[in-house]
Amino acid sequence: MVSITIDLSDSQFQKLQDLAAAHGIAFEVLLKASLEDWLNSQKSEFLDAANYVLTKNAELYRRLA
Repeated sequence: MVSITIDLSDSQFQKLQDLAAAHGIAFEVLLKASLEDWLNSQKSEFLDAANYVLTKNAELYRRLA
């Protein structure tokens, strides 16, 4: 496992702490879950875009093959 260090303003840190407390979870758990969600959504968005392009250009790809 890798550890990272990031710089946050005091207000950013406080907002994250407040959000974690509102959900009854540890600050680190909130950050890890948020990062995991973001990474998964990026993958999903890329796959959606790739599928759109492949579907849209399927006839062109058939002609070029």
